[in-house]
Order: sequence, then C-alpha cells, then structure tokens
Amino acid sequence: MKYMMFVCTDTEPETELAAPDIDTWVAENDANGRRALGSQLASPSAATTVRVRGGELLLTDGPFAETKEVIVGFDILECADLDEAIEVARAHPMSWAGRVELRPFHDE
Repeated sequence: MKYMMFVCTDTEPETELAAPDIDTWVAENDANGRRALGSQLASPSAATTVRVRGGELLLTDGPFAETKEVIVGFDILECADLDEAIEVARAHPMSWAGRVELRPFHDE
C-alpha cells in the first residue's frame, strides 16, 4: 500500500535529545524501497493559497488558515500494510519532537 506521510511540527517545537538521525532514517528507507519520495518544504510564509469563488481567482500569500501546527515535509511510503507504515513513521525523528500523519492513497 502507498501512504503519504506528512511530517509536522508546532511553530514552537518541542526538543527531544534522543531522536533518531534523519540521514540514517532516509538512507535505510530508501535502501529497502519503503520511501518512494520525500522532501522538506519551504516555510509557510512561502506558500500561496489558491481559491476560486464565484468564478473569481483569489490568491493569499502564505497559508490560508492560522495554525500552530506546520507541515514541514512529506514522504511517500510503499509499505505492505498500515502496521509497517506505523513502524516506519515511528522511527522518523519528527515523531519524537513533532508528529507524523499517515494517510493511505485513495484506490480508484
């Protein structure tokens, strides 16, 4: 199954000294084929929100919603099932200091 893993943190993140190393996590999951793609994202201030209302294009600089939680990256995982995806997410450094959301891709 394919999962989108959103890597999130608070705008004032907690610090966890014993968190795993991100470079090790990436290398291991790339090597075993569980990580298909992933990247950090630019700051929310670099975002552009696009909406169309009444046929009119509305653009907003930055995120549309004010929130204390920020998506700072993503990974696309290829795992046998949710249990395997949870184990991959559990080992990600941001699950120690922030949070990681797993969402399966919709099967057409």
